[in-house]
Amino acid sequence: MSGRDLFCQPRRIRRGAALTLLFTSVLVAGAATGSLPGPDRKSSADAAGSAAPAGRHVDVAEAAAEAMAAGESPMEAAERAVSRSGDRWGAVYSQGEYKEFEEALDGEYTGVGLWARRERDGRIEVTKVRAGSPAAVAGIRAGDRLRSIDGERVAGRPVTEVISLLRGDATDAPAGTAVRVGLERGTRAWDLTLRRATLSTDSVTVRKLADGITVVRIASFTKGSGDAVRTALRHAPAGVGVILDLRGNSGGLVTEAVTAASAFLDGGLVATYDVDGDQRALHAEPGGDTGRPLVALVDGGTMSAAELLTGALQDRGRAVVVGTRTFGKGSVQMPSRLPDGSVAELTVGHYRTPSGRAVDGRGITPDLDADQQLVERAETVLSGLGES
Repeated sequence: MSGRDLFCQPRRIRRGAALTLLFTSVLVAGAATGSLPGPDRKSSADAAGSAAPAGRHVDVAEAAAEAMAAGESPMEAAERAVSRSGDRWGAVYSQGEYKEFEEALDGEYTGVGLWARRERDGRIEVTKVRAGSPAAVAGIRAGDRLRSIDGERVAGRPVTEVISLLRGDATDAPAGTAVRVGLERGTRAWDLTLRRATLSTDSVTVRKLADGITVVRIASFTKGSGDAVRTALRHAPAGVGVILDLRGNSGGLVTEAVTAASAFLDGGLVATYDVDGDQRALHAEPGGDTGRPLVALVDGGTMSAAELLTGALQDRGRAVVVGTRTFGKGSVQMPSRLPDGSVAELTVGHYRTPSGRAVDGRGITPDLDADQQLVERAETVLSGLGES
């Protein structure tokens, strides 16, 4: 694959929304699978811009160039062209947005370290505060309510916009910049100033159940998450089953999903995909643990790279899949730099599971359909696998 990392993501609802969605309580990680950044992960937008765009990329680039020559916004023209193309997953990012997206895939983001949700009455409630973050150091707690950000009232706003204000997306605010936050706790109301910091996403978490079963939860496939899964497997008790929790995993770097697959497979095919008709394949590395009982948990929020991993484990007979049908995001996007520095991502192909199943628009059907008490169901399945 010439050193390229694959990733893909769902279409942005609005400018910057996909980036801010990465860190809300609604979607903890931005969905990503299938895009093709350049060889250097930290400057993939620049590398992509030097590549010769094909098909729709040419149409979008021409629309942006014509708009720039006419003194109009190239980015807005590109967004209109993407919309007209009918590409469900196509998107256009400003230079700053794309940089932030790449940083997030590298496992880092700039923010204050809190999660939020909008209540029925429109008020914005803090649902979680990251330990050691600027928000935690300032004494913000789960249950506090956000009243304002830099003087702007936030009640009634979409939570994605609120998180965007905290992160400073509109101005591409770097770590160290200040943001003024108004808060409420019961009858108390106060204001404080936070300074944004570079934070990590912690995409892989591990816990042990009472019976020794290891639960490995992958929230998203950011840089290093595949090796984190391998490490978790090495530290799991010998012969004891593993639950791979992919619920709500909206995707990430496909190369990391392949690395995760390598922890459970002894080489072999993980997926095939095409780029403008050119057929390619992704293979696991040899030497994975093929004997340990394994259950993968999925739901409607399991997308793209997470579906690729699920399909590989299911088709190869390596895991029993428990949960509900996955989302069905199996398309490949390629980025292309536009004249004003913004980046257009358009669909160039689709991937398939080892048995040739298409995922896009179909999803993965679990072996055992269940929507409640999934961990308990997984424990029951593992007990049966252990006895066979």
